[in-house]
Amino acid sequence: MKETLQMPKGKFLRVSCRKCRNEQVVFSKASTVVKCLKCDAELVSPTGGEAEVKGKILQALS
Repeated sequence: MKETLQMPKGKFLRVSCRKCRNEQVVFSKASTVVKCLKCDAELVSPTGGEAEVKGKILQALS
């Protein structure tokens, strides 16, 4: 019997901070607030599903 695996619904995103232009990789369904490592600005905030990305999305990684 062949088992099938479900594909993950979230993706990793490369996001640029709007204040300092620092780039970070974050998860699209983040469950906690993600802050910039350099300037401490908020990049991602959880919403219960897809997270609200407050930085600039540069690339969706697979």
